[in-house]
Amino acid sequence: MNDTRDNRNIANGHEIPTETYSDQPYIVRADDGAWVCVLTTGPGHEGDAGQHVVTLRSTDRGQSWTAPVDVEPVDGPEASYAVLLKASSGRLFCFYNHNTDNVRSIRADDPPYPGGLCYRVDSQGHFVFKVSDDHGRSWSPQRYIVPVRMMEIDRQNPYAGAIRYFWNVGKPFIYAGAAFVPLHKVGGIGYGFFTRSEGVLLRSADLLTVSEPADATWETLPDGEAGLRAPAGGGAIAEEQSFTVLSDGSFYCVYRTIDGHPAYAISRDGGRTWTAPEHLRYADGRLVRHPRAANFVWRCTNGRYLYWFHNHGGTWYEDRNPVWLCGGVEHDTPEGKTIAWSQPEIVLYDDDPFVRISYPDLVEEDGHFYLSETQKDTA
Repeated sequence: MNDTRDNRNIANGHEIPTETYSDQPYIVRADDGAWVCVLTTGPGHEGDAGQHVVTLRSTDRGQSWTAPVDVEPVDGPEASYAVLLKASSGRLFCFYNHNTDNVRSIRADDPPYPGGLCYRVDSQGHFVFKVSDDHGRSWSPQRYIVPVRMMEIDRQNPYAGAIRYFWNVGKPFIYAGAAFVPLHKVGGIGYGFFTRSEGVLLRSADLLTVSEPADATWETLPDGEAGLRAPAGGGAIAEEQSFTVLSDGSFYCVYRTIDGHPAYAISRDGGRTWTAPEHLRYADGRLVRHPRAANFVWRCTNGRYLYWFHNHGGTWYEDRNPVWLCGGVEHDTPEGKTIAWSQPEIVLYDDDPFVRISYPDLVEEDGHFYLSETQKDTA
């Protein structure tokens, strides 16, 4: 009998075990062949106490998973929004937010936060990492802090940068022997939670070669006082930057705004400077539409690209169902390579229009493509 299931319907996917909350199920393929998935999870809802980072392993391409291993424990300070990077040595790095100082409230706008205090504390603290040398079966007891350069957006927050607001959903990458890790800086907390944001890249030239991770050196890119912001007139929100490297070494970045369209920018010098941000367009020149939701760009092994987005002009967090993909091919310009985007096709959906599908990852293996995703309570 023929299988008539629609594999675009997420009800037909394989669940990744989590606690009540489930976010950012990102996957790397370890050198022993297993998939290692990192998750932000917890017993409550997003931002609640007990939010922490775990990893799981699968040896059957996501059909089943081992019991979760704590990167950080459920009874510690909030640990959130983790991403993985695999070195050629096989070592895994797990980067995430950590409320190391156990801050229990942060200054925010009143309204919407009575008294000007917000008790959600998962998007501040220190940006840290741990390492695994056994393919994700265990993680180093030591936690390493990534030094992040203070910029204008930090100095202008309510603490003048003494406490930093930030998080990350963008996957790290390696280029020319250096490690690059995205970070989204936040300038204030208020309506919509984040009221101002912009993106940076953290670059380490030696993380992948030093024997002691604490000895790695870091710099914050781009140069200067400003990160990747919204296009002119696009407002104060520019966040969840997703990067890929083109065949000529250019960095291509897409990210969300609140003006109904995603933004993009290109760096020709390893992230130190960027083109003026623009709204993303299809190859025929029409604007791409997208709300305040994650949009991701991936380079496939065949040299082509995929772009994940929601294909409507909303300006808020809702309506993340269905998910659409565009295909991309490199296109030459006088300045260098860029990507020309196809018309979109639906890739995932749920029959319930209120289900929100987001924070995906793409895995390629033996000519097959696999997508992970979350609805915040199921991965």
